[in-house]
Amino acid sequence: MSRSLILNAFLMTTGHHEASWRLPHSSVNTGTDVAHYQRLAQLAEAAKFDAVFFADSPVVQAPPAQRPAGALDPILLLTALATVTKKIGLIATASTSYNDPYNLAREFATLDTISNGRAGWNVVTTAGDAAAKNFSQYRQFDSTQRYSRADEFLTAAVKLWDSWEDDAPVGDKQAGLWAVPEKIHRINHEGEYFQIEGPLNLPRSPQGRPVIIQAGASPAGKNFAAKWAEAIFAVQQSLTQGQAFYAEVKTRAAAAGRDPEQVKVLPGIVPIIGSTDREASALADELDSLILPEHALANLALQLHVAPSELALDSKLPAGLEHVVDAEKSTSRRDVILKLGYGRDLTVRQILRELGSGRGHQTVIGTPEQIADYIEESFTGRAADGFNIMPPVLPSGLETFIEQVVPILQRRGLFRTEYIAETLRGHYGLSRPQSIYSEAREKLVGV
Repeated sequence: MSRSLILNAFLMTTGHHEASWRLPHSSVNTGTDVAHYQRLAQLAEAAKFDAVFFADSPVVQAPPAQRPAGALDPILLLTALATVTKKIGLIATASTSYNDPYNLAREFATLDTISNGRAGWNVVTTAGDAAAKNFSQYRQFDSTQRYSRADEFLTAAVKLWDSWEDDAPVGDKQAGLWAVPEKIHRINHEGEYFQIEGPLNLPRSPQGRPVIIQAGASPAGKNFAAKWAEAIFAVQQSLTQGQAFYAEVKTRAAAAGRDPEQVKVLPGIVPIIGSTDREASALADELDSLILPEHALANLALQLHVAPSELALDSKLPAGLEHVVDAEKSTSRRDVILKLGYGRDLTVRQILRELGSGRGHQTVIGTPEQIADYIEESFTGRAADGFNIMPPVLPSGLETFIEQVVPILQRRGLFRTEYIAETLRGHYGLSRPQSIYSEAREKLVGV
């Protein structure tokens, strides 16, 4: 096949279902247990997954009463995973709103170097005043500033990653020359948000730059992705929605002068697997029965930008919520909720059940063959280049997917049986970018 199915393991504490921590066999402290994540990464690597992925936020991510809320810094965590794995990609979320280009460029270049070329960065801009108040700011940047800052942030980061040309270090002991100074560049970036002299203080990493990933679904997010993203993490609720989003992403990439095949679309999927339909449904029902509605309702109201008192569990969503918009808050999750309520005519209680398993990502309940059918249909039908696999319970959900679904995908010729590349770029089928300074040198000498 000209395309290769991508599978990432999206890892989160005890699993993506918000009540997974309440199961008798779940540990309540896995969110801060490095060994837990190391075992999961090794498990995913043995199954030849492309990458493991960790979401992150500079605030407490989950309501602490609702589910485990302690979160290790993902870049530091991934360095620990890099030492016990060899080929699987390592993707971390980091915000452009509450970092500077130099420190994040250095951290991702370090992760890429330690892992021999397996780093990926999920770029987020972080909406909400709560995060701002953790960084000595009274209010967040407005939405226009967030994406303007992010664009300049990536521009500066690329200059820093490229500031050492690949052949700058020579290590010539006889000549006493460790590196060629002319191939190490001060970037002298002068912009609206950042003034950076450079260069970065380590040589160019194995991939040249980490794989750049983006997950925003707003118009500004899509524009940013068209320019920068090499993979897009998406939320899709149906095949037709997925196909429309996939086509839009590829069209936007082409319009930005990029090769659409160098932009991978990766929706999330929550697989709830049983040997029969009845067994899979029973597992889903068991998990959903452990959801505490009062916690979930409060979180739903927050996402919809309304008071909890405006929502009744066994009623439909109130009319007109599509007009209750706060431009300075994230709207992508809210839009997913509105599609569940208005598009599928679900009650609030039914919406909470849909969100409980994966916060709006597609939940597929069924046998291993049915899960594989869904993945194949989405992949061959051009709704996805692959998936973020979001096990509802960890480690059992990942183990079951690997033991029962992956072999089906392999027999169908959709997924690899052995790694054929060493880097995350190689797994994704992405090219390694040349240094912008090497390109300039070649143009200067007419190469």
